[in-house]
Amino acid sequence: MRIAGVTIPDDKQLAYSLPLIYGIGPARARLILTTVGVPFNKKGSEVTSDEEQKIRSLAEGYTIEGELRREVAQNIKRLKDIRSDRGDRHARGLPVRGQRTKTNSRTRRGNVRKTMTSGRRTLEKT
Repeated sequence: MRIAGVTIPDDKQLAYSLPLIYGIGPARARLILTTVGVPFNKKGSEVTSDEEQKIRSLAEGYTIEGELRREVAQNIKRLKDIRSDRGDRHARGLPVRGQRTKTNSRTRRGNVRKTMTSGRRTLEKT
């Protein structure tokens, strides 16, 4: 089954395979399956063509995949263009939403680990 250009695996339960689509999380996947009337534990290979069509139409009613990625990229570009603090932090690759950067931002700054030097030097007499 394909939805918005993403292949849904046949051997996974639909509640866990629908979130593979960008813009559909676990809660929205459960909402779609409840609306269609498909059990959460049903696998992709067990879905009938009628159920598949209903799931596809409901999922494509949301902003998902390419359209959502484009929208997010435009929002970030707008922040950069107006030179907001959030836009500057996006441009510099730093955490944007007020997180601590002294110790906990390894994933945004790269795995930079600065070692602490004790500052003590051995004095040699000459």
